[in-house]
Amino acid sequence: MSHTSPPAEPVTNPQLAASWSDWAGDHTASLIGIPLRIALIVVILLVLRAVAKRAITRVVQRVLEPSAGEAERSRPRRQARGATVLHRDRSRARQRREQRARTIGSVLSSAVTIVLFMVGVAMVLDQVGIALGPLLASAGVVGLAIGFGAQSLVADYLSGLLIMVEDQYGVGDSVDLGEAVGEVEHVGLRLTHVRDLNGGLWHIRNGEILRVRNDSQEWARAVLDVAVAHDANLDTVYRVLEDTGRALREEPDFADVLLEDPAVWGVQSLDADGMLVRLAVKTVPLQQWGVTRELRRRVKEALDDAGVEIPFPRRAVWVRTDTPEGGAEALTR
Repeated sequence: MSHTSPPAEPVTNPQLAASWSDWAGDHTASLIGIPLRIALIVVILLVLRAVAKRAITRVVQRVLEPSAGEAERSRPRRQARGATVLHRDRSRARQRREQRARTIGSVLSSAVTIVLFMVGVAMVLDQVGIALGPLLASAGVVGLAIGFGAQSLVADYLSGLLIMVEDQYGVGDSVDLGEAVGEVEHVGLRLTHVRDLNGGLWHIRNGEILRVRNDSQEWARAVLDVAVAHDANLDTVYRVLEDTGRALREEPDFADVLLEDPAVWGVQSLDADGMLVRLAVKTVPLQQWGVTRELRRRVKEALDDAGVEIPFPRRAVWVRTDTPEGGAEALTR
């Protein structure tokens, strides 16, 4: 005879259920309020980052657009033969502005992102209940140690940023940075690359650049010192130089290179062998050396045609001779 046991009834613990309900009621604000506040912080930071990036994009567009003065200078004047001042290849100028804009925009975007990220982490930790005082103190000590060890690195980055913002030089410019003289091939936040005349590539830290001579901005000047003899007629020399310079500017190959008529500045110096007469003319950037070489060739031919003697070192020879009257000395120069 089989006996069947009655089905087991579910065990319920009223005390346990009450404790769970009490715990949920006590921690409702923490379970719902803290995630909501964290989500609100994240949303606000994302909105701020989007607004900041939009503002940075506008700044970059302003950098890409040429200024009113530059646009006015880039228009050729009908009275003049060449561009007035800033005569550069438009594609190169555009590329240079784009490089500056991209670098500045990247730096600003990174700075904004880092700042907002640090603020967001601090606010989230505060909501979770982690004390920020010890963390900030530890971060301050670590940052101070890193700052002392990376002073030169920070100086390089700040100098590079200022070089780009102030447009001191760019890719393709001919610069003199002290020992490094040549053409700029790359401009970064930390390093500048310069290719010298012999083909060597210089890597210069931006923090070590104390002064810059840029031969490629706005305009240049071709200066030619012509040596003539002391007995040369200066009026004739001035006329020959002026006519030669004017004829050079009237040629189609040099009409857009020379920004004005060559001017004779006068006698530059008086030497033992002759005089130096200076001829100068404004040119477009990076063309002053070619103009100087061409002027030197033409001036030499024009002076030869005008009969103007170019000085040469002279040597005085004294010859001692005996005279028939008794050996008196006569000096012949």
